[in-house]
Amino acid sequence: MNSYGRFFRVTNFGESHGASIGVTLDGLPAGVELSEEDIQRDLELRSPGKSEISTPRVEADSVEILSGLFNGRSTGAPITMIIRNENIDSSGYDKNRDIPRPGHADYTAWVKYQGYNDFRGGGPFSGRATAALVMAGAVAKKLLKQMEIDVAASTIQIGDAKITGELSFDEIKANRWSNEVRCAQPETAARMKELILQAKSDKDSVGGIIECIIQNVPAGVGEPFFCSVESEISKLMFSIPGVKGVEFGSGFKCAEMKGSEHNDPFTITDGKIITETNNAGGILGGITSGMPVVFRVAIKPTSSIQKEQKSINLKTREAADLQLEGRFDPCIVPRAVIVVEAAAAIAMADLVLSAKSELKT
Repeated sequence: MNSYGRFFRVTNFGESHGASIGVTLDGLPAGVELSEEDIQRDLELRSPGKSEISTPRVEADSVEILSGLFNGRSTGAPITMIIRNENIDSSGYDKNRDIPRPGHADYTAWVKYQGYNDFRGGGPFSGRATAALVMAGAVAKKLLKQMEIDVAASTIQIGDAKITGELSFDEIKANRWSNEVRCAQPETAARMKELILQAKSDKDSVGGIIECIIQNVPAGVGEPFFCSVESEISKLMFSIPGVKGVEFGSGFKCAEMKGSEHNDPFTITDGKIITETNNAGGILGGITSGMPVVFRVAIKPTSSIQKEQKSINLKTREAADLQLEGRFDPCIVPRAVIVVEAAAAIAMADLVLSAKSELKT
């Protein structure tokens, strides 16, 4: 399925080497101030060809809003946005169309769609499809801003290079876009870039971890069990190509802790109920506690590498060696930061609108 959400509904469309990538939003309340410039700012942070650590494929990624906007504000009607694909080279994909690339969805798509899938650049499975999430997320952030909810993602690890200590939300907001790897700690960012360039030199790739923080979410948002805040955010995170793990709060470290260490003691500050720590990541029982929602996603090394790899020929069913030629990111983490942020905003917009709907009934 290509749709997400109940109250803030997102439907994406398009393929990597097709005419365009696009998204339709339904459920955005009327009167939200919005412009193509708002969307374009975020698309620029995702678009390729911006530095030596990304693919040399250059796309303008110029957004066009086709509907749902009038005099600079949302009308309440569905909003459709597209970016046109202009820099396309499908020749390498034609040559190897019968040899599935290791780590990609080529084989599973071939089985599911009986060979009728668009294999060029991965088709709808390409990371290029995340441009639709970025467009929708930019709109979601405009909606959340009206509620004073703020979302910020940043790179915290590339390979074995990790940030040290804890950074404040303000530090992250101020510094994350100041370098190519989108890390809010400049000295660590330099080491991260070195690792990416080394992987590129080796015709290989490297992965990493992105952290996302959602500030000022009121307590009481979310539903127990199947529509928990964790469930909704995780569903969108795992829709991003390359995401292999999601953790909230203390995450997997909780396995090493005792209950007395992991439990977040309640206290009252300035008349507001908060917790002294935030191992729960701002979520208890699937419902927001009023503390910042904090989660991290693990991004695998880019599957497209220029080293020779082993595969098979789907027609002859014989072993085949595969040498990819093309324009690849040695690390997709930096470009994925804005995608994670956008997906988090979409999930939170839907959850908040759902909570508001319940208050009306």
